[in-house]
Amino acid sequence: MKTYGLVVLLLATLLLAGCPNPNAVREGEGADGAAAADGRGAESEGMGLGDDGMLSASPLDDPASPLSKRTIYFEFDSSQVAEEYLDMIAAHGKYLADNPQRRMRVEGHADERGSREYNVGLGERRAKAVERLLRFQGVGSDQVEVVSFGEELPVAFGHDEASWRLNRRVELVYE
Repeated sequence: MKTYGLVVLLLATLLLAGCPNPNAVREGEGADGAAAADGRGAESEGMGLGDDGMLSASPLDDPASPLSKRTIYFEFDSSQVAEEYLDMIAAHGKYLADNPQRRMRVEGHADERGSREYNVGLGERRAKAVERLLRFQGVGSDQVEVVSFGEELPVAFGHDEASWRLNRRVELVYE
């Protein structure tokens, strides 16, 4: 019987230890429980409460949203954005314009063909082409950083057209 009482006491202690302190201030909130004035809210954490009080995910993580798609592919030796990506880029541009506290890195990539210097330049031209389209949507210049990796960060390691096609890309990375 003593063992049973000890187990119950131990479980009660563990249960109480897991309860949050009602007076604790959560990260991103002031002492009164209001969101901090630093611009970070539920959106920056990826989840939050919707108007109906239900937990809702960020549109960046919703597979049905165009914002969940963040890779633009290019033709060989081209920095021309294909028409199929214009709506996706416009959606990201609108999201950034509506959320001026958000930042994005536009990363340009190339396949392995061409010199390193040429591929870095090509990756930059691709990233700048996407950046221009984002800026047309009202995105601030301080919200977007352009980076080119050239051929240095491939996603496919083959030496054939299927691999090269995957490596000719721009990736949109939210910070």
